[in-house]
Amino acid sequence: MPQSGWIEVICGSMFSGKTEELIRRVKRATIAKQKVILFKPQLDQRYDGKKIVSHDDNRLEAVSVAEPKDMISLSEGFDVIGIDEAQFFPPSIVSVCETLASQGKRVVVSGLDQDYLGKPFGSMPELLAIAEYITKNLAICMACGSPANKSQRLSATQEQVLLGGHDRYEARCRNCFRTQAQQRSPREEYTGLQHTNSVAIKTSTPRG
Repeated sequence: MPQSGWIEVICGSMFSGKTEELIRRVKRATIAKQKVILFKPQLDQRYDGKKIVSHDDNRLEAVSVAEPKDMISLSEGFDVIGIDEAQFFPPSIVSVCETLASQGKRVVVSGLDQDYLGKPFGSMPELLAIAEYITKNLAICMACGSPANKSQRLSATQEQVLLGGHDRYEARCRNCFRTQAQQRSPREEYTGLQHTNSVAIKTSTPRG
């Protein structure tokens, strides 16, 4: 009977150190002489198309993939599978992680658990549900300095996926976080109404 694998999920807001923690765990696995492979979504080309890069500029080589199913064949012969920015992958990322863990592999996933509206992001809720180990990272609120679990978008763009760093987002706590509607002035709200009418706490400690 093959050795049982498991899934670890590192989640939190932007600037909470999710990728940094993923890199730390992968480096420890490498020191332990384990074979490691890293994956990143093809659409994330912010810093480097062939590496995962933290906001602190730590980098590790990674394979850029569009379809999660490709990870299964690419992971043959590896012990530890790292997956960054999991929220950007299609829903099949969930079953792929299950498959890899069932093959006896350690699967370490990092991603945003909430989008810019504070809503669950992509397949992260499902990944959190199936994970054996969960780490919730908190950032520092850029408005008041409190622990932050939200990603405040600084522009009025409404697409759920808008790649960026400090130029487009800030970490915010619950009290300082504002949705775009809450940021609008009373006059903007009135004008908008007229227009409308006219037409990531640590919950457990992973092994290793």
